Amino acid sequence: DGTLLWEKDFGIRLRMDMQFGEGTAVTFHDGLLILHFDHLEGGFLVMLDPETGREIWRTDREERFNWAEPYVVEHDGKRQIVVNGLTVRGYDFETGAPIWEVEGLGENTIPQPLQHEDLVFAMSGHTVKNIMAIRLGRTGVLTGTDAVAWSTPRGAPYTPSPLLHDGRLYVLTDNGQLSAFEAETGEPFYRQVRLPKPYNFKASPVGANGKLYLASENEDVVVVRMGDRFEVLATNTLTEQSFIASPIIVDGDIYLRSRTHLFRIGSPES
Repeated sequence: DGTLLWEKDFGIRLRMDMQFGEGTAVTFHDGLLILHFDHLEGGFLVMLDPETGREIWRTDREERFNWAEPYVVEHDGKRQIVVNGLTVRGYDFETGAPIWEVEGLGENTIPQPLQHEDLVFAMSGHTVKNIMAIRLGRTGVLTGTDAVAWSTPRGAPYTPSPLLHDGRLYVLTDNGQLSAFEAETGEPFYRQVRLPKPYNFKASPVGANGKLYLASENEDVVVVRMGDRFEVLATNTLTEQSFIASPIIVDGDIYLRSRTHLFRIGSPES
C-alpha cells in the first residue's frame, strides 16, 4: 500500500565542493541487499537485511568515482562479491572480508562485472580503457600475475555493461562499436565493428532468441545476430525517442524506457 517500512541514513556527508556522490544499483542476492558507496572519501561496501535495514556487515573501501554495482560470483562452492573500480576486488559473501585484488582499470568505472566459469570480467573505458579477465581461486594482490588470464584495451566501454552468452563476451562502446570475444581466451570473433549509423549508447545490450538488442540515444533500436559473425538483422526507429535505460525482456516482450515514454513491444498474442 506504499507505507514506508524503514529508511537508513548511512552517515555520508559530501564535501561542500562536491555536487553529487556516486550512485549504484542495489544488488539483491539470496534474500540480502548489497550496495557500496565509493566517493572521494569514506567509501564502504555493506550488506543489509531487506526486512529491517539492519547492517549485517560493513567493509571500508578506498575507491573514487565508481558506479559499477556489486556482482555475486561462486567458485569452489563459496560465494564472493566482486566490485569494480581502479582496483577490482573480491570479498567474502558471508563476512565482507577482502579476498583478492587486481589493479588495472581507470576512474568512473561503470560496466558491471560478469562471470564465465572461473573467470570474472571487469572493464573501464574513461581514463583507462581496459577489459580484464581475472581467474578466480587466488588470494591477495594479483596485479601483474597470471591470474589475469587476458586483457585488451580495444573495444572497452565507458558506460554499457557487457553481455555474456554461449562462451562469447559481447562489448558495446558508447560510440557504437560492437565487439565479440571468445570468453576463455580473449580472441576476437570480431572487434570494434561499427553499426550502420553513427550512434551514442548508454544502455547495455540485452539478448534473447539468438539476437542482441541495442537501444541507442538516437531513436533506433538495432538488432544484431548473436554468434561468431557480425550481422545486423534490423533497425527499428522510434521517432524522437532517446534511450539511456537498458531494455528488459520478460515473457517474450521487450520493455523500453526512453527519456519520455515507456514502451512494451511484443506479439499481438501477448
